[in-house]
Amino acid sequence: MTAPLTPPHQPSPHDPWQTPPDGGGPGGSHLGTLPESPQEGDRRADLRRAAVVAAVVTVAGFGLGLLWLSLAPRVPLISDNTAVFLSDSEGEEAIGADGTFALLALAFGAVSAALAFWFHRRGGVALVMGLAVGGVLGSVLGWQLGTRLGPTSDVVAHAREVGKGVIFDAPLELHAKVALLAWSLAAMAVHLGLTAMFGPQDPEPEWGVYHAPGGAPVYGPAPSPGAAPSGWAAPSPGAAPSGWAGPSSGAAPGSSPSPEPPAPPSGS
Repeated sequence: MTAPLTPPHQPSPHDPWQTPPDGGGPGGSHLGTLPESPQEGDRRADLRRAAVVAAVVTVAGFGLGLLWLSLAPRVPLISDNTAVFLSDSEGEEAIGADGTFALLALAFGAVSAALAFWFHRRGGVALVMGLAVGGVLGSVLGWQLGTRLGPTSDVVAHAREVGKGVIFDAPLELHAKVALLAWSLAAMAVHLGLTAMFGPQDPEPEWGVYHAPGGAPVYGPAPSPGAAPSGWAAPSPGAAPSGWAGPSSGAAPGSSPSPEPPAPPSGS
């Protein structure tokens, strides 16, 4: 008797070149519809929060620029129709403008970190990076806004406009570019500090009391089911049980130990 042949319209189930079915049966697979793991979901949520924080912090750079424009000291200039000079050669207004920007950036960084922690109540590398990136972008935005809304950068045209011997303000400039990092540094430091003090803490291991083989209580983590008690060592393979004395070394293998002779009666 011969085995039945496979019909031509049905492929053999053992064909290695057969294309796997598209359905969701035992042999099918849906790579595009696999359920999302909790780790991937948390990572996506962290990235979304970081993007929102970075965008909000960047927009806050408008406030930094307006405050810097209104609070920074002005550098006075004067012209004699041939050149432009400092009205006060010993003034420190230029340094004061840089310091004002740095202090305002530090304050904006602390406030933005506190608000981010208040709304999210959690830490994470993504959120801290969002604060850092947003702080740099907000600082650059505030710097450019303050310089563009301030006095004109065409000093010669401004001097001709005001006339000879009239004091006018120099353009608002930021000489110490390192101040652009003040916002990000303050935001990261404050957020990490708030997370360490008020953020969710990792759960500590549960400590219990169990009794050792001798009956004495032992304090520590509860042993896992099936684990040997503390201080107990398993006997080596082939070792005799405790309290059992084997035959003497001179006895033949397989022979039973000879019984001891009875003691003679007393008085004989």
